[in-house]
Amino acid sequence: MFNSLASQRVTLFATLGVLCFYLSGCGISKRTAAPDPPEVSSNPLEEPAVQTEPEQPVPAAMDISNAYENITSVRRQLQNAHREWKGTPYRFGGETSSGIDCSAFTQQVFRDFFKKDLPRHTRSQLQEGTVIRRRSIKTGDLIFFKTGRRSLHVGISMGDGDFLHASVTSGVMISNIGESYWTTRFLGARRVL
Repeated sequence: MFNSLASQRVTLFATLGVLCFYLSGCGISKRTAAPDPPEVSSNPLEEPAVQTEPEQPVPAAMDISNAYENITSVRRQLQNAHREWKGTPYRFGGETSSGIDCSAFTQQVFRDFFKKDLPRHTRSQLQEGTVIRRRSIKTGDLIFFKTGRRSLHVGISMGDGDFLHASVTSGVMISNIGESYWTTRFLGARRVL
């Protein structure tokens, strides 16, 4: 019985291997005809004709420097916002440096550092921009959490899982979405920049 199972496994893996080979197209390439050799003149004093290949358009290089510079610029602005607001206590309904809540904080950071208007409340901010999957979150995206039966929380991604927010317990700070508290409460993300 053991030999029969082993034999079936070997047959299965061999079949899968052959199938993958054919589906992936390994080793298969489109062949092109070799260019015709240059014509040779019977006159030894005549220079041979030079055959040139038709010019192919050169593909444009992908410019990732602008995207990188943009992310770096956004991160720098968020670091500036953190320095300016760090330690500001959380106050529900607050909108000043003496106390601020999470949605007022994101609203003011986007207004002051990115010249972007956001609605005042978290539920309204959750409708802004475009939906982003968790694995696609970039620096500057809004990240939303469901922190209670009827309560939401919002922060701004700083990249690498870090986000800037006005925490109820510690005021304005940087946390990481990988922390167990935040991971279990993750609701969604929106791109507004």
